[in-house]
Amino acid sequence: MAGGGAELRNKVQSAIVRWVIGTLALVVLVLSNGPLAAAGAQATAVQLSATAKATTFELTLSEGLTAQVYTLASPYRVVLDLPDLDFRLDPSEGKKGKGLISAFRYGLFAEHKARVVIDTKGPVKIASAGMTRIPGGTAVKLTVILSPTDAASFGNGTGASRSAAPPTPDLSGALPLMDAEPKAPKAHAKPVIVIDPGHGGIDPGALGANNVSEKTIVLAVALQLKSVLAKTGQYDVRLTRTDDVFVSLDRRLKFSSESSADLFISLHADSIEQKKMADSIRGATVYTLSNKASDEQARIMAEKENASDLIAGIQSTDQGGEEVKNILIDLLKRETSNFSQDFSRLLVKKLKKNIATSRIPERSAAFKVLKQTHAPSVLVELGYVSNKVEEQEMMTVAWQSTVAEAIAAAVETYFNKRTVSKP
Repeated sequence: MAGGGAELRNKVQSAIVRWVIGTLALVVLVLSNGPLAAAGAQATAVQLSATAKATTFELTLSEGLTAQVYTLASPYRVVLDLPDLDFRLDPSEGKKGKGLISAFRYGLFAEHKARVVIDTKGPVKIASAGMTRIPGGTAVKLTVILSPTDAASFGNGTGASRSAAPPTPDLSGALPLMDAEPKAPKAHAKPVIVIDPGHGGIDPGALGANNVSEKTIVLAVALQLKSVLAKTGQYDVRLTRTDDVFVSLDRRLKFSSESSADLFISLHADSIEQKKMADSIRGATVYTLSNKASDEQARIMAEKENASDLIAGIQSTDQGGEEVKNILIDLLKRETSNFSQDFSRLLVKKLKKNIATSRIPERSAAFKVLKQTHAPSVLVELGYVSNKVEEQEMMTVAWQSTVAEAIAAAVETYFNKRTVSKP
């Protein structure tokens, strides 16, 4: 009996479980060896291969688990949702494309939920998807084969029927999408400072010359800044994320609104694609909200940061035309623009005394995360991770501490000049 049971288990473990893509067009992969997605599952290798008719994406996993695979449009992507994984992959691998695949990225999408997003060069269909066990152990290979299709057949993708992305936890628990109208601010004894470390999880942000990710640097600075501000006892300091997890732009805005923030500080790091210029461009820049970008570089930066939800595989929820968007931004500017600009000037002044700043350190553009009716807000690009020297500096505790102290000093000066009054 024992031998027969073992033989049966081996047959089950080696089976490729597939669903034919029909009207639902959603592939669910299951490979079971006892409990699914046991703690400590790892993604250890990835391989791309291509023929004239198809492109294959293969991800090696330390054990079997449950996965969902589907496609999305605008831009064209294939999304793999998996349980919590420890990715043991070379970060540079994601930049390499082959066949129908232009690039891919991976990381935590929410707590205990991992995601791989595969960018494709055009509309594709999932020709097949499955998991097979690698002989001699518990490791499995997740294989997705893509073939080309036309835009009409692709439509909005196989994930079009999904009403919303999976919830992203943060310090306040699951949050709904941003309200159409701001709620009345809550009264509180201390000024509330919301610190927003950009990117996170599946969205690494900019990658440095030595593959250091933006998300790692900004979280380290945010935690130091929170510590410095908290020690004063003068502020209620809250973070939109405290670990390496993705938080959508809508949820960052909602967290700030629900916190009734008196000041919102979003932290980022910049990068440039032109390798010849990378070592000559460095320095911090502070951005405020503006309907029209202050310059072309600011416009490009805003478009890049506003695309972070797409990078993580979330469909855009932006509605309304340019006229509606412009009216909204004008309203927000009237409510918070002056205070935002005051803080921006103070912050640039403090940063200049401690670290390098860019050639034009004060800029403005239509950053989605700064569209807040309730709070003055700034987005700080702390420096350029594409600059090898600055990247190394930004990874040191000493540099991070210096930046945190400079931002904290600007916060103190700002609130000393302004009497915070909340009804």
